[in-house]
Amino acid sequence: MTDVSLAQARGEVWLPSTPVSTMEQAAGFVDSLGGVLLFPIDRVEAPSLWEAVARADAEPFADGMGGPESLLWTWKDELPRQSLAWYGKFLFRRGSLLSPRLLAALYPGAGEPTDHQSLDLSGEAHEIAETLVGGPLASTALREIIGDRSRYERAIVELHRCLLVTSSGVLTQRAGWPAAVIDLTCRLFDVGGDHDPEYATRRFLDTQLVTTARELSRAFGWPPPTAREHLDRLVAAGVARPADGGRYRRVDS
Repeated sequence: MTDVSLAQARGEVWLPSTPVSTMEQAAGFVDSLGGVLLFPIDRVEAPSLWEAVARADAEPFADGMGGPESLLWTWKDELPRQSLAWYGKFLFRRGSLLSPRLLAALYPGAGEPTDHQSLDLSGEAHEIAETLVGGPLASTALREIIGDRSRYERAIVELHRCLLVTSSGVLTQRAGWPAAVIDLTCRLFDVGGDHDPEYATRRFLDTQLVTTARELSRAFGWPPPTAREHLDRLVAAGVARPADGGRYRRVDS
């Protein structure tokens, strides 16, 4: 498969036949692929909700907060609140949406509010997770608890990468933009007990069609040897095959 033919094949998988225009369609789009970026990013080949809404040749924020941008900004908080899709900085460390099934396969804990206690996190990340045991809070309130915006942002990314927290709607403020409400993933989604990295790996390969251990490692935050091990298991199961350049292909691609 050439680069051109791969791009064409991915386009057929990644772009719905008609643009996504409702939140229900957005949830279905995420579910069909397992995981998508909110907006496309440079030097990363992955599907995005933006392209499903505005189409592949549109430039995000070219005209400010337009119609498609406003929709995505609303859906990223509302989809998790309704348990339709998880949102956070996960895939490639960027804002992304995961289907409930892929989320459950990747979630590292038992599905309890105390899941953070068994993970190697910063003190700020543990403090945020422990605070959220009492209920969801606006991001502004959590920043005040941490006392420093930079340390708060780093801690939230840690928690996102462990899938422990997500958005849950917004809180209107007297001035400025609404604040995102943050909640524990386990309170909004059925997670815990379904950890299945092989399913997650297969779902990623089904979406990418062709991938490498490095790409899988970057996407999910796994060590490269772990990513390679899971891809090799797909080869052993007959659902993937090795290709040139350390790549792995679906057996039907």
